[in-house]
Amino acid sequence: MSTLSTAIADSAELKERIDRFQDIHRSIVREVRKVIVGQEEVVEQVLISLFVGGHCLITGLPGTAKTLLVRTLAQTLGLVFKRIQFTPDLMPSDITGTDIIEEDTATGHRTWTFVPGPIFSNILLADEINRTPPKTQSALLEAMQELSCTVRGHMYQIKAPFFVLATQNPIELEGTYPLPEAQLDRFLFNTVLDYLSADDEVKVVDLTTTTRSAQVDTVTNAEEILNFQQLIRMVPIADTVARYAVELVRATRPNDVSAPDFVKQYVNFGASVRAAQFVVLSAKARALLRSRYHVAYEDIRALATPILRHRILLNFHAESERLDSDAILKRLLDWKPEPK
Repeated sequence: MSTLSTAIADSAELKERIDRFQDIHRSIVREVRKVIVGQEEVVEQVLISLFVGGHCLITGLPGTAKTLLVRTLAQTLGLVFKRIQFTPDLMPSDITGTDIIEEDTATGHRTWTFVPGPIFSNILLADEINRTPPKTQSALLEAMQELSCTVRGHMYQIKAPFFVLATQNPIELEGTYPLPEAQLDRFLFNTVLDYLSADDEVKVVDLTTTTRSAQVDTVTNAEEILNFQQLIRMVPIADTVARYAVELVRATRPNDVSAPDFVKQYVNFGASVRAAQFVVLSAKARALLRSRYHVAYEDIRALATPILRHRILLNFHAESERLDSDAILKRLLDWKPEPK
């Protein structure tokens, strides 16, 4: 086959993969909409996390359908789903699994046997993750970064794809523990679920107070999701757009020469290099979801706040003026508009 023929065949195959990706995305959203009302940005951010192989932290008050959203997505994706209800007395072994001694009744020999915990799944719902102390929260760290789990010196691999979708109530509620910064940095998004509009709330009441129940269909599988993750990494990004993303992240660091004065005044620690990687990767997914084959400045700006809000640590000056990370990031985006 000639080089030209090979290129045409490759282009046709790539176009087919892109069409399939967009069809599956529409199907997932359609199925989710049978159960979840409103929250368009939240649904998009969770799907981007899944399509790029990241993890998502969903923050919201009780009763805002955090758990329902994750359950519905798991049913739609056709993946192995496990749920952990985090409580103050939860132990790390309740997450990772543990070794037990089993005795052979015929010979009387005793051997160690590993009993896998719920972490060995495709989608792990860490429900109310901030209800348990940091020692137990940290049991997820290795799995989220390395796709492995170490128990009693033995390493066990977790089969891809693997997503941690964690829900948390705002930390000002009683009985909660703030997540360690090292663990927060491993979450691609910190997605905030707010209250619905009045019209959407009426729709929720109508859906949930009658005898009918929505049935969600499975529209994809694990192999296809891994294929989508590779496809998204193939989306091109111009050097100028990538540099804009890096400069935006670097501007959150108060010790960087490019940081604006308000960042130096209110921020103790800025975002890591991982944040810049996540901004670019997520922007590629957002572009493809919108049927564009390149990353635009608008993709970077649209996803900067949910990616960076949990990665900047504010100081007491910000607390005294009642500023949160969202307010700082809004000022940062205004300070650094997209190039003309």
